[in-house]
Amino acid sequence: MSNAEKIADPAQTVEHADSIYTGKDVVEVKEVKGSEAFNEAVIKEPVPLTHPRTVLLFCALLIGFFCQTMNGYDTMLFGGLLNNKEYFLAHFHGENKGIWAGLITSMYQIGGVCALPFVGPCIDQWGRRVGMFIGSLLIVIGTIIQGLTSANASEGQMMGGRFVLGFGVSIAAAAGPIWIVETAHPKHRGIITGLCNTTWLAGAILSSGATRGGLDIKSNTSWLLPIWLQMVFPGLICVFAFVLPESPRWLYTRGKRESAINTLTKWHGFGNRDSAWVRLQLNEYEEYLEMDGSDKRWWDYRALFNKRSNLYRVAVACWFSAFTQWCGNSVLSYFMSAVLDTAGINDSIGKANVSLGYSVFQFVFAVLGAHFVERIGRRKMMLTGFFGVSLVWVCMSASAGTLAHSLVSGSVQDGDAKFSNHNAANAVLGFIFIYGAVYSFNITPLQSLYPVECISFEIRAKGMAFQSFFVNAAGLLNQFAWPVAIKEIEWKTYIIFIAWNVVQGILAYFFFPETRKRTLEELDKIFEAKNPVKYSVQSHTLAITEDRTVVAVDKESKV
Repeated sequence: MSNAEKIADPAQTVEHADSIYTGKDVVEVKEVKGSEAFNEAVIKEPVPLTHPRTVLLFCALLIGFFCQTMNGYDTMLFGGLLNNKEYFLAHFHGENKGIWAGLITSMYQIGGVCALPFVGPCIDQWGRRVGMFIGSLLIVIGTIIQGLTSANASEGQMMGGRFVLGFGVSIAAAAGPIWIVETAHPKHRGIITGLCNTTWLAGAILSSGATRGGLDIKSNTSWLLPIWLQMVFPGLICVFAFVLPESPRWLYTRGKRESAINTLTKWHGFGNRDSAWVRLQLNEYEEYLEMDGSDKRWWDYRALFNKRSNLYRVAVACWFSAFTQWCGNSVLSYFMSAVLDTAGINDSIGKANVSLGYSVFQFVFAVLGAHFVERIGRRKMMLTGFFGVSLVWVCMSASAGTLAHSLVSGSVQDGDAKFSNHNAANAVLGFIFIYGAVYSFNITPLQSLYPVECISFEIRAKGMAFQSFFVNAAGLLNQFAWPVAIKEIEWKTYIIFIAWNVVQGILAYFFFPETRKRTLEELDKIFEAKNPVKYSVQSHTLAITEDRTVVAVDKESKV
């Protein structure tokens, strides 16, 4: 609850504010979503976007963004390498669909799953920055192991490198968003953390461009170049990690209260120790943060399950993350080459051009969507995303089915095929891009933001480890199921996504609460409520006086 004055008769106040508050100089009565304390701070102390300290903090947070680029890079990397028939597939005697493709790509997810016990300790015991560093260093080592397969064509070594790489990504991809959401200014937390996951697509663009450019190189360098470039973003994190400010919440719970206050004062209060934002966060640290919680004991996972609210938090974070993997997006990334076969695009250059264009297209819509996470809200965006992509898959299935019936007899050779219905082929390609727009705008910005918001500080690192487990477990299903399905039933695979995305949308409607316009600690009230979803979408009424005093009105909210 804020420090705002309580009003005795809120119903009369809202209807007759001018007459009742003449003596109090009320200039505005407004209904707001989110917590009263957060909205009071926003009104009392606007945050200047152009202040040098704001800009510098944005630049520091950008390093944390790089933790998400690695997932995007790897996803489009193997989508591109599986398209490189002349050198990559020939070097390893593989194919772009079926068990071979599923096995060699899935080692990345297997490494991520095996990292589960180590994610929490790396991030909790030594700090968020150290977690980012350890994960990034492992990614560099995994890349080196992969790159050295040029000398021996060892599938085992390639899979081993992918295992180490996936192991490191699990740690870095958990540490990065946690550090960002805990270090970003509360006013900008939503858009900043939403933008964080859009750099997944920055990695995808670099990867797509590298694999496309590699096709013009007539040697094994065509696939080695994009593999070695995988070191760029984790290398930058290794270089800059220890010049970044540490999470003030982590400092506070480690007994470094003065360091936490100094960090808040410098980055959120613009040098003013008495800033409304500094006082708001410190008050909440004192009220909500456990000084001897399970985050101090690397072996103790009981806090994830010992309260209904904590179990609810972890379940929402994990299942939301799994749902975002099961929308069908993996089919259009890892196995884009095989999908384009169903659209009649068979040559490697054409596929590479589509993949690169698709990554750039997604990036634009993801950045745009990140700017709306506060305006639209998390729930509305995820529901639009799940139901929207289901509708796109209906159109995709119809187009791909029509195209399949126009297959030219005797044209299938070495996996290539020719179709007589060019309109259907163009429709399939068009719906691939429409899918990218719907998914990237509504879902991509939430993938880093929503899970880390849902989990409280004490269990955040361990909870994100479980979230990472769910992401990688969901990825394993994608890696093993869909390449086989595409090979055996081709376009009919898309029908599965139609029904499943509807199911995901229904579950999200009933169980996934709204988290916008609250500080991280204020989210505790949502998950401790009897009905978290209903509580999270309630509105509040605030009266604002001429001197910017904020008066909270007790009012039964509409849900």
